[in-house]
Amino acid sequence: MAKAMILAAGQGTRVRPLTKNIPKPMVPILGKPVMEYLIEHLARYGIKEIMVNVAFNHWKIENYFGDGHRWGVEIGYSYEGAREHGEIMPKPVGSAGGMKKIQDFSGFFDETTLVLCGDAIIDLDIKAALFEHKSKKAMASVVTLEVPEDEVKNYGIVVADKTGRITSFQEKPKPHEALSRYASTGIYIFEPEVLELVPSGVEFDIGSQLFPMLAERGMPFYAQTRHFNWIDIGRVADYWAVSLRVLRGEVAQMDMPGTEVRPGVWVGLNTRIDWDTVNIEGPVYIGSGTCIEPGVTIEGPAWLGHGCLLRKNSRLKHSVLFDYTRLSEGATLEDVVASPQYCVDKNGKTTYQGDETTPLRWGDARA
Repeated sequence: MAKAMILAAGQGTRVRPLTKNIPKPMVPILGKPVMEYLIEHLARYGIKEIMVNVAFNHWKIENYFGDGHRWGVEIGYSYEGAREHGEIMPKPVGSAGGMKKIQDFSGFFDETTLVLCGDAIIDLDIKAALFEHKSKKAMASVVTLEVPEDEVKNYGIVVADKTGRITSFQEKPKPHEALSRYASTGIYIFEPEVLELVPSGVEFDIGSQLFPMLAERGMPFYAQTRHFNWIDIGRVADYWAVSLRVLRGEVAQMDMPGTEVRPGVWVGLNTRIDWDTVNIEGPVYIGSGTCIEPGVTIEGPAWLGHGCLLRKNSRLKHSVLFDYTRLSEGATLEDVVASPQYCVDKNGKTTYQGDETTPLRWGDARA
């Protein structure tokens, strides 16, 4: 079939504070890390050998996924770091550099390889993508999506001729300057020969360095446009929007956990909810060990992780609460992502626990 490479070594700075203590691929959707959905999707298409490059908080990825046997795949890891001032520090070597490091070490990429970012959710028809890549005898392929004209400024834009052969790229062009409306999704298909062009031991990027090289040299380098869900969590606002889409059931193969006790309301184990006095309007998930006191109102879409506490007469609307988050008595949270330590609104504005107003509204359910 093919092998896979998941890029997971980035810091995820644009989605902080969500990534303050975890790598971006470990950010949860429906209680599962984003990267888990990728691995499940690869397994469905028979891709069993997966390499993952890691750096920041790498052990959290490695400890969770292990060798991959729970998903019926084999997972290997390549740590990117160096000793500085007596300590081992993460030091990513770029997306292409990370693959070259693996290739120099073991020659792992000895057949067609699907390359994906570890922080996106997709339902790509992988079989069709691989078939098109091979039928064109491509050395490299970029999977693209057509985006509205006013959104090209948010993406790397791929420019190709009538045959699909890539001629150039534009990085987040203004709408009137864009030469196409086809956005790179960060999903690539490589033949092993591609990595021969990547220098060893230096930082080297796929998008900004390897791809221009392929285009300039006139190599068989193609774009393929497919229609599929591509959910890129580039900012905190994206995470909030994605979570609500998933809760509404708009993303295939992402099923709500727990037991549906009322239409649109799912609960985990060991919950305490005053059903006679609360007003819960789905879709809503209530995690295990969560307590919802009398008079609480929840307007979905909403997600409550395990161990949360909603005090009397509080109100939650269109929000995500991470594990052990407390909503104080009579308080309201709307259009936010909240944890015991911070609260981020849908525009990315962050309030931290300890600020003047936060103890009155939300905090740690364990405190």
